[in-house]
Amino acid sequence: MQRATSLRTWLKYLEEKNEVAIIDKNVSLNHEIAAITKKLDGHKAAFFTNVENYRTPVIAGTATTRQQFAEALNINEQELHERFLAAMDAPLPCKEVESKDAPVHENVILGDDVDLMKLFPIPVHHEKDSGNYIAAGLSIAKDPATGNQNVSIHRLQVSGKNRLGALILPRHLYNFYKNNEEQGKPLDIAIVIGVDPVKLLASQAIAPLGQDEMEIAGALYGESVPVVKCKTIDVNVPAYAEIVLEGRILPGVREPEGPFGEFPKYYGPKSNKEVIEITAITHRNNPIFQTIVPASYEHLLLGGIPREASLLNTLRDTVPTVRDVHLTLGGTCRYHLVVSMKKRNEGEGKNVILSAFAGHYDVKHVVVVDEEVDIYNLEEVEWALATRFQADKDLVVINHALGSKLDPSTDDGVSSKVGFDCTVPLSSKVSINNEPQEFERISIPGLERVNETEYLLQQVQVQEEHKIYFHEEK
Repeated sequence: MQRATSLRTWLKYLEEKNEVAIIDKNVSLNHEIAAITKKLDGHKAAFFTNVENYRTPVIAGTATTRQQFAEALNINEQELHERFLAAMDAPLPCKEVESKDAPVHENVILGDDVDLMKLFPIPVHHEKDSGNYIAAGLSIAKDPATGNQNVSIHRLQVSGKNRLGALILPRHLYNFYKNNEEQGKPLDIAIVIGVDPVKLLASQAIAPLGQDEMEIAGALYGESVPVVKCKTIDVNVPAYAEIVLEGRILPGVREPEGPFGEFPKYYGPKSNKEVIEITAITHRNNPIFQTIVPASYEHLLLGGIPREASLLNTLRDTVPTVRDVHLTLGGTCRYHLVVSMKKRNEGEGKNVILSAFAGHYDVKHVVVVDEEVDIYNLEEVEWALATRFQADKDLVVINHALGSKLDPSTDDGVSSKVGFDCTVPLSSKVSINNEPQEFERISIPGLERVNETEYLLQQVQVQEEHKIYFHEEK
């Protein structure tokens, strides 16, 4: 397949696979786009060509399964974590192109013509959201000290014709901004809208300070990402993006933002947040506005897959025989972690649990299983929990630890965390006189080789040749 190097090449691929729904019916920005996208979640992307009062189409749900994210990278699902780790270890520098060669510079809007809601169909997603939100914008800014760029995604509330309220968590962008704010300076920032799943995925990498996530995207593609310098600020952005908002985070300014429906399927609260002032806009001819419906599969997997890769790395530092990890959809791809490992020493399962809690503060419940348990099959995971776990010896409880502030069951983020060691005791794996081991799974010889379709009779044969068995004689 052609790699997903832009939103448009990815949409072409989805169209060829019949995985995008074209919605021509007139739709409203208020909740209708979100509702239709949610109905299609996990099945098809939603491309809205007729948004009320706008000529610009809207795309949502561009990648909603692990398989689609893998296809965007031209690999299979089992390779996702290793490919992501390899890309973080060997990022590929971007390739700067001239403005004339960057489609995102085909149109430039400056000054009083900057009017976000007039120009773009920015949706309202949930019933009690405080307004229209940009939910799929890549926020790109430079470290004032080093000049290295950082890419991240933040919820952005439209609070004026050229103003956005932003939830900026205390990570890299927050540090850039605070360093400038302490000197009374704004921080230049670009909001990039309309990119392929690979750039979205790379933006969520838990990378060290100074590592540009666009370089991680390049390593994921296997080729450098073309970037272009913004028109009015010193920030480089993907040249084939649909829309770029150029602006600055204002020092010493806070305005109300929220509530907003977040990934745990609850509302993030209203509070005073940082403010971005948009000073210029560039966009392609006939741009596409991209949104991500919060708590959709797209949203959850974008956060989950990069975290899984980082956690896998961390856990292998503790126990090298950890095979794989899975942040489950039911746990919002943040709170519930399942770990597969080959246990060689008693107690390793509990070490893995403790390492997982330290690996990311969001992790709340950890289930550790032996390597033959399919961690992507939750029926298998629940079976292991049901038959290989006893609370008096296999339970790990940590109280008063830092968790997610978006988990409403916590005390402002302070959480109790629980681990379930469902690995089989090593002593139970010893076979005596070929008798079944204590935890040996039942098996049917030849099951894997059976092709059931070769054994099934056609319905007409059942009726004619065996009807004596299917009809009670009177």
